[in-house]
Amino acid sequence: MTPVAVAQQATDTPVDPRTLRTVLGNFCTGVTVITAHDGDRPLGFACQSVTSLSLDPPYISFCPAKTSTSWPAMRAAQTVCINVLAADQKDVCGRFAVSGGDKFDGLQWYRGGNGAPAVSGALARIEAELAFEHEAGDHTIAICRVTALEAGRDVDPLLFFRGGFGSFAGV
Repeated sequence: MTPVAVAQQATDTPVDPRTLRTVLGNFCTGVTVITAHDGDRPLGFACQSVTSLSLDPPYISFCPAKTSTSWPAMRAAQTVCINVLAADQKDVCGRFAVSGGDKFDGLQWYRGGNGAPAVSGALARIEAELAFEHEAGDHTIAICRVTALEAGRDVDPLLFFRGGFGSFAGV
């Protein structure tokens, strides 16, 4: 196997955000909807930056944008549900990817064990409580302790790759 040359950039030269987005777009991610309930209404946003962080203790992390209008109220609720979307739920992602409006209008959901909305038909659901939050550029890193979880349907996941949505094509 021939080694691939790696282009290096001087540390004092800023990285172009468009180039960063294009290059990182080559990393395929799953698509989730993070939800919470503030006592009066359900809240949520679409999120691709979700990762398993630790098995012991059971932590998961995600990164809400600092411009999110939903996250401040969700943070105050302290409990969330990470809904892993199935390949046939692209429309669900679309409704949660925009700011404002009633994202839950016409959506089938139920309250999970921690009170956060669980999206009906999701591939999986992970309930968690906010443990830590760290500043990270134009986002924050939310680290949550997993309190309950379950796999839903046995179907393909909704994936995001190079600016588009798709699903896993088994080989």
